[in-house]
Amino acid sequence: MVIITIVTTVYLIYTGYTYYNTPLEERFYHAHHNWFKPSGIYGQGLGIIGTFMIAFGVSIYIARKRYNFLSKHIRLKYLLEFHIFLCTLGPILILFHTAFKFGGIVSIAFWSMVAVVLSGVAGRFIYIQIPRTIEGRALSLSEVQNMKTDLAQVLTEKFNLKSNTIEIVSNLIRKENTSGNKNTLGNLRKVLNRKDLPKKDRKTILHMVKHEISLSKKIARLEKMKQLFKYWHVAHMPFALIMLVIVIIHVGVTLTFGYKWIF
Repeated sequence: MVIITIVTTVYLIYTGYTYYNTPLEERFYHAHHNWFKPSGIYGQGLGIIGTFMIAFGVSIYIARKRYNFLSKHIRLKYLLEFHIFLCTLGPILILFHTAFKFGGIVSIAFWSMVAVVLSGVAGRFIYIQIPRTIEGRALSLSEVQNMKTDLAQVLTEKFNLKSNTIEIVSNLIRKENTSGNKNTLGNLRKVLNRKDLPKKDRKTILHMVKHEISLSKKIARLEKMKQLFKYWHVAHMPFALIMLVIVIIHVGVTLTFGYKWIF
């Protein structure tokens, strides 16, 4: 989907570069002005398709998340990716629909759209920080804590490590969690290399420790990220509503003045 977005953007730039690069006061004399202008077949078409993509992306995601629409057939996390794709490519099409000419009430809708996209990027970052099930449901703190294993017991029973070695491993993990020591795995690798352990076992232990560190970090930031996600909605939704209202007004005005696309 990222490739599609990039390729589409490059194509739009390549196709209309000479027009978009022409000063606003001289565009009327451009050979393809009637094609690329916002009310032209091409320009208006981009606006209509872009608006449809945003409306569809938002509608189907809300329907799935709040009303379990097609919940048996579509996992929420995949639908979120589709929602992000449509609500990224749609604004890009609308940007080219404006022909980079902003003014009046349309400019409010455009900058609201920009705010929605940027806040969506921030929301996506926060979203992926919250541990989730394969279906996309956020895990509770207790569920994440239950994913942790008794590492000391496993190292003793499965790999026959001595208590002093286990203590070293525990100290390295503790330092990683408290001070953010980036050399934990490197130091652990050095410790394990000094032990009479097969290479396969050393890799397994390193993987287990890495997993435990990752879970510890997720537990530490889980509640914080959930709280941030609630605050994120406060910023994201108003801009989306402003954009929706002004787009409806914009479409109503264009239809009133008789602008129609192809039909």
